[in-house]
Amino acid sequence: MNSSRIVILLFVAILFSLTGCLESSFQLSDDSRLPKWFVVPEGKNRNDFSVQMDLHSTFSGGKNVFKMYEKGTFFPIQEYTITSDMQPNIYCQQLKSPPKGFPKGYPCYIAITINGIADIIELRKMEPFFYVTDNPVIWREFGAKK
Repeated sequence: MNSSRIVILLFVAILFSLTGCLESSFQLSDDSRLPKWFVVPEGKNRNDFSVQMDLHSTFSGGKNVFKMYEKGTFFPIQEYTITSDMQPNIYCQQLKSPPKGFPKGYPCYIAITINGIADIIELRKMEPFFYVTDNPVIWREFGAKK
């Protein structure tokens, strides 16, 4: 193997270790409220924004990236990254007694705290959407405080 191939492979390995590999991407359902850590600019409301959640695997674990966009724009107006020593989908947890009527393994939940503000993400089925839950039963079970 010549030295230029080694340099390219080393560059790709370093890039992967810094950015990770995108595992999955979800859009916040239009039926859901915004996560509490996003600040809505004055004069705007929930319907003016979309939120994307990307789950990445990295060599050291995983990261969740939340981006809020003003609808019709390409660049996020707010962005938060949460890193973890676990792979991103591993900590999506089910309730001890899951409700009936959902596919096996769902709904599942991810408790997230950003800047001291807790919220719980809900995945209802294998689909590209996520929700934010205010259900007090779920909050109690995951030990999160509103």
